Amino acid sequence: MGFHVALGDSMSIDACAGGPGRGAASLLSRNRDADFPDWAGCDLAEAGLTPEMLASDGATSRDVVVEQLPLVIEPPALVTLTIGGNDLLTAYGQAAAAYAAVEAVVAAGEEILQRLSLIGAGFVVVTTVYDPSDGTGELPTTALAPWPEGPSVLAALNTALRDLAHRHGAVIADVHQAFLGHGATAGDPGQPEPQPTNRDLWYCGVIEPNAWGAHHIRRTWWEAIEGNGGLPIR
Repeated sequence: MGFHVALGDSMSIDACAGGPGRGAASLLSRNRDADFPDWAGCDLAEAGLTPEMLASDGATSRDVVVEQLPLVIEPPALVTLTIGGNDLLTAYGQAAAAYAAVEAVVAAGEEILQRLSLIGAGFVVVTTVYDPSDGTGELPTTALAPWPEGPSVLAALNTALRDLAHRHGAVIADVHQAFLGHGATAGDPGQPEPQPTNRDLWYCGVIEPNAWGAHHIRRTWWEAIEGNGGLPIR
């Protein structure tokens, strides 16, 4: 029936969510019924989509263009894309450099979506970037210094991602909105556990989605797909 290709960074992958099968892209492909019984049957398995994980830890938007995109040869039925977070991290605390990073993400995103269109990709889901500070610009339990301008820069990035998706007929999954209130205001986003007892805390290692966060990224993708006509996934 086709492929589900996951492009991007660690928002998509298994590692920080607890291992194989637990990351957002994996859960979208096949739910873990024991962990998320309410989501039994809510995955891509019955559609026969073969998962292809190309996303990698630490990938910037340029890494996606140079290292991941050339591996997409056949037209995928579904692409999920997570870019931008690592680009901003390289400029953390430096507003001018961070806004330049936003422009770089847009340029890379244009290349990615143009290439996917040329090869006849089906559904493409562009993902907004979450904020572990919950809009405060502060992560008091971590070693990162406060960055008061950070939420404004992130808002500019997410606006640019929404505009990018609109220009290319892609679907937007607003993970930023879904995650508000589940970072620094819910607990310590720097904690290391993939499955903390506090299921309202969706981060580990400051910037990574834990198991609960991965589930909610998957949920946001699923809702974006179904809300925009859907795939034959039931």
